[in-house]
Amino acid sequence: MSVVASVFVGLAALLHVYIFWMESLAWTRPEIWRRFGVADQAAADVTRPMAYNQGFYNLFLGLGAALGVVLWWTGHQEVGKALMLFGTGSMVAAATVLVTTGRSYLRAALSQGTVPLIGFVLTLVA
Repeated sequence: MSVVASVFVGLAALLHVYIFWMESLAWTRPEIWRRFGVADQAAADVTRPMAYNQGFYNLFLGLGAALGVVLWWTGHQEVGKALMLFGTGSMVAAATVLVTTGRSYLRAALSQGTVPLIGFVLTLVA
């Protein structure tokens, strides 16, 4: 069970690092801002500072979860498990908040929150 939990937490971490890349580093590329429902390049330019900031939140969540997996497997199970649960729990909470933004964000919230939720549950029972 520990291996499967670690795989899901690791995938959630990678997903959030990828979201960081999209929001903080590649935001002004049309293929990226369209994915987030931004209307045009001008709107992407205006929202760039917000996306940049938001991307770092995703990076920190991903790094925290990844660090938890590393600590878990290097003999620091208590701290590792705590970081894995905090990271994935925060990811699920962020996805839940995204749903409250509007029905149009349901798909994005499910994409962002399903893998972390599975990782959270598996970590709890591991």
